[in-house]
Amino acid sequence: MINRVLIRIRVIQILYSTYQNGSGDLKKAENELMFSLQKSYDLYYFLLLLLVETTDAYAKRVEARKAKLLPTDEDLNPNTKLIDNLFIKQLKSNIQFNEYLEERPLSWDEYDNYVKGLLENILKSDTYAEYSQNVISDYESDREFWRKIFKSMVYCDEKLDDILEEESVYWNDDIEIVQSFVLKTIKKFEYENGEKQELLSMFKDEEDRVFAVKLLRESMFNVKSSRDMINKYAKNWESERIAFMDMIIMQAAIIEILSFPSIPINVTMNEYINIAKSYSTQKSSSFINGILDAIVSELKAENKLLKK
Repeated sequence: MINRVLIRIRVIQILYSTYQNGSGDLKKAENELMFSLQKSYDLYYFLLLLLVETTDAYAKRVEARKAKLLPTDEDLNPNTKLIDNLFIKQLKSNIQFNEYLEERPLSWDEYDNYVKGLLENILKSDTYAEYSQNVISDYESDREFWRKIFKSMVYCDEKLDDILEEESVYWNDDIEIVQSFVLKTIKKFEYENGEKQELLSMFKDEEDRVFAVKLLRESMFNVKSSRDMINKYAKNWESERIAFMDMIIMQAAIIEILSFPSIPINVTMNEYINIAKSYSTQKSSSFINGILDAIVSELKAENKLLKK
């Protein structure tokens, strides 16, 4: 689930923090990196849990209305399609989901008002109206209902963004990426898989975990050599005048170009230029592109690039 786009961003952030603090403590930096990536994976489960919590909120509302002193016919005979949703039932019983929440407890209790507000918006929506009035109930429509709700009401919801930023400093940059993986997960659910339906693993494979640690280590080990390359081509810029974040981004890019033969140069260049667009100054992307392009040309001329 944690892809290399997110890994690169996190490595840049850890390097920035480490150099700003002047610690240079590799072990501490590695621990911080893995902790932050684990938090990203927590967010994946936290968002899946939101779907369950919203359904449970509706079930509690139904029971409360039945227990009223003078319940109406509607109170006594509510529409239970939301409660009986087969996709949610499958998610609630999912082995991997429950084991993770047992190991790393996550809760929406503190944000009860948000959950209730989301439920209200769902019940008022055209999506719910169409869903609740459909007399045919099947797994496909139950799953599709939650995919539509998540995409239209949860994805890029500013109120939710505020909650997630408050909950963890690491989630600011993860929100959009992780939400896309939640949508992917909903789409992948199959009724036949029951409680054994596979959720996304933290890393696609061990290679991505190794990539994260190696990129951080090599970037910290080779600060001087990478900065020397940068300074050589930043002739009109004193190193002190180069934005600190730009320097960090270029250092990591150079290390990736030199240390990972299987990653094409253009992929590395594009990824770090995109990071610069989001995390540095307005002119940083073109500046970084020019410096990296010159460094790559030199490395090619000297046959120092080993690419598969």
